[in-house]
Amino acid sequence: MTQDPIKLDPAPIAEAVAKAAEIYAQRNPRSASQYEQAARVMPGGNTRSVLYYSPFPLAIARGDGCRLWDVDSHEYIDFIAEFTAGIYGHSNPVIRQAIDGALDGGINLSGHNLLESKLARLICDRFPSVDIVRFTNSGTEANLMAIAAAKVHTGRSKIILFSGGYHGGVLTFAKGNSPVNVPHDFLIARYNDLESVRVLFESHGGEVAAVIAEPMQGASGCITADQQFLAGLRKLTSGNGALLIFDEVMTSRLSPGGLQEKLGIHADLTTLGKYIGGGMSFGAFGGRAAIMDQFDPRNPDATPHAGTFNNNVLTMAAGAAGLSELYTPAVATELNARGEWLRARLNSMCEVKDVALQFIGTGSLMNLQAGTHEIRSVEDLLPVGNILKDLFFFHMAEHGIYLARRGFIVLSMPIGTEEIEQFIAVFDRFLERYADILRAGQVLAH
Repeated sequence: MTQDPIKLDPAPIAEAVAKAAEIYAQRNPRSASQYEQAARVMPGGNTRSVLYYSPFPLAIARGDGCRLWDVDSHEYIDFIAEFTAGIYGHSNPVIRQAIDGALDGGINLSGHNLLESKLARLICDRFPSVDIVRFTNSGTEANLMAIAAAKVHTGRSKIILFSGGYHGGVLTFAKGNSPVNVPHDFLIARYNDLESVRVLFESHGGEVAAVIAEPMQGASGCITADQQFLAGLRKLTSGNGALLIFDEVMTSRLSPGGLQEKLGIHADLTTLGKYIGGGMSFGAFGGRAAIMDQFDPRNPDATPHAGTFNNNVLTMAAGAAGLSELYTPAVATELNARGEWLRARLNSMCEVKDVALQFIGTGSLMNLQAGTHEIRSVEDLLPVGNILKDLFFFHMAEHGIYLARRGFIVLSMPIGTEEIEQFIAVFDRFLERYADILRAGQVLAH
């Protein structure tokens, strides 16, 4: 890849997006009607911001395997898989049987149950950095609790994190500190820039409780971290008496023991979520016993951690079945190898067609980006990338491929050779259809 960013002309891309959006609206009248009804009772017809896009989002009616059908009866191959949580597809019989069994035993049992320790054991055995674990209802909650645990354990108040980071709905840093974020004392560094972290430690070292980082920034576009960068974080935190938290809510699927196992770097605390709940609402945080023991309720000064549904039987049953019977280490290795192959194939197609596009990411997760330069942080993303991803989304949806509007692509277990070949064919049509406005030679001056 070239190192200098290419600047595509946004004007013809915007014109193409407008035409594509018009076709999209004409094809989906029932989704439009459903959206209008929803907008009467929810702000913007929405209760989950990432799912909204103009002119209106598709209304999904049902799913089966790796297939989805919208309310207008269009069929899609699901290449977003509930933003990585739906790794088992929409109708896995093992997951269904586990949930049915849990329902038969009673939904809310008002106490410790027989399933929570089973899932906890599977997690501790699977992820080497997790000695002890506690459950939450989402990855957001898991990260909130991990930060709280770090502050209590160290007696310090400041948290270092990174621009472009996403650690949940109230811990989002796509454009700096968001007004909805919880009011921790945050220090924001640049991703993949160890020196920016070192400067913060030099200024605030004795006050920093933890550094929290995603081994790959998922919501910002699958920006991967250098192994040396993460290893440097491990050294800096240890040397300054702070804790290292790896947010593996999304990346734990990228290796049998999480991305940190693949990289050979262990955090003090690790947060988990998404697929580990078997498709149910789920989050978890765990790590070194010396840190997690603060939550032991047998101690009179234990750190409290509540949550009515933390150990709900549906999540415990589905999660345990999925980890033990379905997403085994061998399956994890195979699925991520499949993703690496697909990403390489797509990038090869871009190079052959001489278009200013690339797919970045790791394993079974990848994201379309504008340009052919190296992307190490959100500062390297090109502004034209947003409308380019709009064009990509509308084209893929028109031809039966469902993915995230932001160009995010996720493989799930039910996706096989047939589905991947169909994705490649539809993307090839995209390159042919819009070659003139995407070609690397058709660029603006820097």
